[in-house]
Amino acid sequence: MIPRPASSLLPVLAALLLASCGSDSDGPILAGNTQKASAEGETLYQKARQADEAGKSSRAIKLYDQTATRYPFAPSAAQARYRQAQLLEQQGEIEDAFDAYDKFLARYPGSNLYITALNRQASMAQGAAEGDVKSSFLGLKTKLSLDKTVDMLKKVSAHAPRSRTASKAQFTIGELYQAKRKSKEAIAAFRQLVSEQPDSPEAPEALFRVGVILLEDAERGNQNQANLDLAREAFNDYLIQYPGHSKNAEARRLLTTLGGRDLQRSFDIAEYYLKTGKTESAKVYYRDIVKRTGSGDLHDKSKARLKELGE
Repeated sequence: MIPRPASSLLPVLAALLLASCGSDSDGPILAGNTQKASAEGETLYQKARQADEAGKSSRAIKLYDQTATRYPFAPSAAQARYRQAQLLEQQGEIEDAFDAYDKFLARYPGSNLYITALNRQASMAQGAAEGDVKSSFLGLKTKLSLDKTVDMLKKVSAHAPRSRTASKAQFTIGELYQAKRKSKEAIAAFRQLVSEQPDSPEAPEALFRVGVILLEDAERGNQNQANLDLAREAFNDYLIQYPGHSKNAEARRLLTTLGGRDLQRSFDIAEYYLKTGKTESAKVYYRDIVKRTGSGDLHDKSKARLKELGE
């Protein structure tokens, strides 16, 4: 008996695959007969429209979803998914509406509704970030979790990489983490924005915020000196990269404050050495303060200490 070539089994396997997929009412219809599938999709879409026009929103949403899910290549599939998202948004189903817009954007990037859908999705994500997502019908406000809101913003950014929409979304992620005092995550989000879109309108403020967060952490006693050093570096980077930005004067003021903290720290170290009998070490710090300052309280105190020590 001559073995049947493996290639001759392919039609049989394909038929079985099509049959199994066709029996799943929730999955897409595979293209065995494209014209027939399109016709079936259009018929389902018309049923959805009829329900929509009759004010039967829940049924319309279900039928629009079935049209786009089972017949993604039907002529009206994109419109079905978009209208599903619209209706969900109008009903205040924020997360479901966002996900429907997300499916639309992923499947139909060439649609003339793409920018409109992206703007709606971005608006919903920004609204969620503000904790003020409003239903078109009821005026309700919905609070979403931090993780969910960040995930929404990341999806918006992914649909429009290197765009102003992406820049705003990334900046908002940093703001969310900053508001929750999640310093590590906030700094990472702001630095990612500066790295990926250094010329975006949000980038200068993002880098300035990095310095502010590090400074705030230092004030809370979180690895004080290390954070002060990193804050100084961030403010200097900000001034170099974005001269003329609105926060330049504030950055310089904060740098001056940081310099004062360094002097105070040096004086405190000198005082510690003096109290523990390590006078030569104390003198090194007192001399450094006098050298770095021309006047001021720490300058005068350091000179007085040096005089007491015989200098």
